[in-house]
Amino acid sequence: MSSSKFWKGIIIGAVAGGVISLLDRTTRNSVLENCHKVTGKVSYYAKHPGEVVEYVKESTGKIRSTIEEVGEEVSFIAEKIEELREITPQVVDVVMDTKEAFVDKENDLERER
Repeated sequence: MSSSKFWKGIIIGAVAGGVISLLDRTTRNSVLENCHKVTGKVSYYAKHPGEVVEYVKESTGKIRSTIEEVGEEVSFIAEKIEELREITPQVVDVVMDTKEAFVDKENDLERER
């Protein structure tokens, strides 16, 4: 029972807030202007439903191609990460070999002194 009172209170508060905000002339004019725009668009698209269908088709096509591009980019990045995983041990070995070579050379120079 208290839940229904809660939602009734929310709805009554929203309606009261809307009515109070319409007391301001600029707000009232803005609401009327936006209602006229929406009404005009709805009536236009009701008379030209093919345009709505075409717009939806274009939008879904764009979304589909974007998703495909993102998928391709994710695959490319995953491949590069895998390559890095394979190359990293090799690079570590080269670095360690280089370090050992320098350390050995340094030790040889110290022995010669």
